[in-house]
Amino acid sequence: MAKLVEGTRDLDVEPFRRFDPPGRVLAKHAAVLVLLGEGPAGPDVLLLLRSDELGSHAGQVAFPGGKADDTDDGPIETALREAMEETGVLPEGVRPVAVMPELYVSVSKFLVTPVIAHWQESSPVRAVDPRETAAVARVPLDHLADPANRFMVRHPSGFTGPAFSAPDMLVWGFTAGVLTLVLAIGGWERPWDTTDVRDLDVAWRSSRPEV
Repeated sequence: MAKLVEGTRDLDVEPFRRFDPPGRVLAKHAAVLVLLGEGPAGPDVLLLLRSDELGSHAGQVAFPGGKADDTDDGPIETALREAMEETGVLPEGVRPVAVMPELYVSVSKFLVTPVIAHWQESSPVRAVDPRETAAVARVPLDHLADPANRFMVRHPSGFTGPAFSAPDMLVWGFTAGVLTLVLAIGGWERPWDTTDVRDLDVAWRSSRPEV
């Protein structure tokens, strides 16, 4: 964690400028919790699978998080509140250690602040509301860093970005981008084949469990 915290402290924010919203867009503020803990298989990160019934980002893998409330005292409080509401994680066992620059998500028009935290005292987690969250998982960083589980995906729009294969899940988009940074800054990244580009719909179907 020390290397990750130090790396975020010295992070060059200039590359993040391309994630700024267009001038006429009134973006909403949100925050996500990048919660790193010590699980049975070593260091891991808490992820959730969004319900297929949601209106936006349905069926996608995400960090716990959501829109800021007027009563929230900044992004850390937003991230902790949303994580508790979505996964049942107890905030008192979580120690926020770094805040990354805001990233604009054009699909939802949110300016999202990733809050990196250490899970000092793990608590049981679950999908609190199945209408919003289909599953919750602690995914080992070693699994995500394994070159066999890393590739690029191509969206029908032409966007190409990093992706991870996790058990019964495909991690791509915003979440995969943040995880890529976390692995690189934290020193967990291993060389992987960035020329392996797969169509998003094919990669997504292959990641879903057979019914």
